[in-house]
Amino acid sequence: MTQIPIILLAAGRSSRMGARDKLKQTIDGVPLLRRSAQTALACAPVIVALPSRPHPRYEALLGLPVQKVAIPDADEGINASLRGALAHVPADARAVMVLLADLPDLTTDDLNALMASVRSYPDNLIWRGATSAGEPGHPVIFDCSLFTSLSRLTGDDGARAVVRAHSDKVYLHPLPDRNALLDLDTPEDWAKWRTVNTPQK
Repeated sequence: MTQIPIILLAAGRSSRMGARDKLKQTIDGVPLLRRSAQTALACAPVIVALPSRPHPRYEALLGLPVQKVAIPDADEGINASLRGALAHVPADARAVMVLLADLPDLTTDDLNALMASVRSYPDNLIWRGATSAGEPGHPVIFDCSLFTSLSRLTGDDGARAVVRAHSDKVYLHPLPDRNALLDLDTPEDWAKWRTVNTPQK
């Protein structure tokens, strides 16, 4: 099977963090954006949707073999990032994984497990990470037959409309704990996460 590339969505403004950029916050000395990119790179080729240059998020990715895609209309919402990055997915890609950059507990093992579900459950069109209790989350893999629908999305609703339209073809793969849902959007989120997590060296 042709390797499934990963789109890492990192063009949002992180407005709920106030003056701070959530993707530049560090975990064990590493910016969250770089950490997420490294996690994804250990699994597959990575396309990163970013704000237009100049922007400090580019510095967080220095030296990493990722494809950086500037999203000039990022203020529209997440679907501008999705459209922009999707245009750089190889034409022969069997599917694409869409990964949010602010999910600190996701591991390469989690991503590989979801990738493996594409082979194990080939009759589906969407393969989605879920919590250990079965609550739908991230990341999400979309079959190539859905690329056209994804490229037509607008606004900030993500790919929910595509997922709803193909709800009978969605496979939920449980990942440990709340890895598939726990994101860090606010200073309070970060403070709470740091009090209960000791990142491994």
